[in-house]
Amino acid sequence: MPEFAIGEHDFLLDGRPFRILSGALHYFRVHPDLWADRIDKARRMGLNTIETYVAWNAHAPEPGTFDLTGGLDLDRFLRMIADAGMYAIVRPGPYICAEWDNGGLPAWLFRDPTVGVRRYEPKYLDAVREYLTKVYEVVVPHQIDRGGPVLLVQVENEYGAFGDDKRYLKALAEHTRDSGVTVPLTTVDQPTPEMLAAGSLDGLHRTASFGSGAEARLAVLRAHQPTGPLMCSEFWNGWFDHWGAHHHTTSAADSAAELDALLAAGASVNLYMFHGGTNFGLTNGANDKGVYQPLITSYDYDAPLDEAGDPTPKYHAFRDVIARYHKVPDTVPPPARPAPTPSGALGDPVRLLDAPDRWGTWEFHEELPAFDDLTPMPQLALLRTRIEGDRPGVLTFGEVRDRATVFFDGDLVGTLSRDHHERAIPLPRAAGELLVLVEDQGRVDYGPRIGEAKGIIGGAALHGEPLTGWDVLPFDLARLPSLRPDTPKSVTGPAAGPAVLRAGIDVDEPADLFLDTGEWGKGVAWFNGFALGRYWRRGPQRTLYVPRPVVRAGANELVVLELGTMLDPAARFVPRPMLGHTEA
Repeated sequence: MPEFAIGEHDFLLDGRPFRILSGALHYFRVHPDLWADRIDKARRMGLNTIETYVAWNAHAPEPGTFDLTGGLDLDRFLRMIADAGMYAIVRPGPYICAEWDNGGLPAWLFRDPTVGVRRYEPKYLDAVREYLTKVYEVVVPHQIDRGGPVLLVQVENEYGAFGDDKRYLKALAEHTRDSGVTVPLTTVDQPTPEMLAAGSLDGLHRTASFGSGAEARLAVLRAHQPTGPLMCSEFWNGWFDHWGAHHHTTSAADSAAELDALLAAGASVNLYMFHGGTNFGLTNGANDKGVYQPLITSYDYDAPLDEAGDPTPKYHAFRDVIARYHKVPDTVPPPARPAPTPSGALGDPVRLLDAPDRWGTWEFHEELPAFDDLTPMPQLALLRTRIEGDRPGVLTFGEVRDRATVFFDGDLVGTLSRDHHERAIPLPRAAGELLVLVEDQGRVDYGPRIGEAKGIIGGAALHGEPLTGWDVLPFDLARLPSLRPDTPKSVTGPAAGPAVLRAGIDVDEPADLFLDTGEWGKGVAWFNGFALGRYWRRGPQRTLYVPRPVVRAGANELVVLELGTMLDPAARFVPRPMLGHTEA
């Protein structure tokens, strides 16, 4: 069997120097029927390795579960990498960041407030060990010394930016070895003396994450690791986007020059990202450094391979750089073709306030619960109580995480948003039925707010007195695409939500599609039952990517959950993605 090791200056494959030329490709962000295509395009760009995170919360949405089917079939993904003649790097966290909901940590883990977060705490470590055992049952047989593709396994992720608990890192490394992992173990940190010192252990191979200034950053890494191969295991060749901000891009020429400098220094590299993919469903994360900023659905990342898997100018520029140092395949993928542009009228509305019982199951709580107090934990819920009194008042919440739309006797009163730090709104009358629609827009994936609860935190009050006696209806999102009115009904003019609408879409043959949401408000869309993700007129993203494997020749069905106001109730598709402005 092949042997892979860390030498004094290089990685060694069967005793010979080997440079890792890797690209990040998250299997959970790509439709599984497209994995082989994306892997092959990485190979044709000149890469020899595929790197992936493992998202704990995707595999284990509830305690005691671990899903390895469909788009979460890690075993199949690793086999496809091997079939393409490539190698693999696995980064199971348990924390991954990745601009993914809660940084990959399952929210249910923190229902118990005594559970630690990314530190040596027994309850947290017990759960982590159980998770890692499940991952390594898949990964261990795929290691290179067993004839598989896996070269490296990473311990934690940029831990030096979060903490310095060496007992915690040691416990993870020991469990990894005890589980049968024999390939070299790595860590990654931003190349500052403080982070490199805090984020690793002797015996684990340190790597760095950066996007520019390779010579200086590699020198800092070398100062903390006198021997062994230098590696940038997150070469940031693009960036991610928040709702309400601009679309980030980086110059292909500038990024290629930075990659050239990195390879000229003799370092190994992992491109973050080679292909970003999509935050399908409600899987996007968020940042909060004083202002809450949820991530958009697209994870295009301005990567060499775009969200739909087509090569960009950066793909060809990077391939040219790699060709100066290593042989690359003779053929390149064809350029993108315009996508089909079908259309359809949205209709058959099912309005939440007309028939809330169809959207889920009511449950009574004397005290207003946070989402994390509910099982299963929702991402959308309707709250209801009755206000009795002799004068109007101001409704206040402890904290809104992350968006609360208030209705009184069926009339819209207004919306409170976390990013504006809003938590109070005047009610128009003294008595009536109060309804509050609350949305979790994505859990924080980086920094000290990882693991925080969602929903309304700290309860509600009127006239300064606590409001009690709440009916809570968590949305059953799996149920929503099947909601239909008793009789078919068309929609003309603007359509107010919350409502589910649907449209028939005819397509000649399966193909990637780009759904234009520019005239819609805020919500979620499904195509043939596949959750495409969130849309929001706030931008910068205007189109939702529909992967070819979910499109049928002939009749298709689009279902939309509109939470705001749809200016034009029409479903239109455009030939190319529209992700926003192009300023860097």
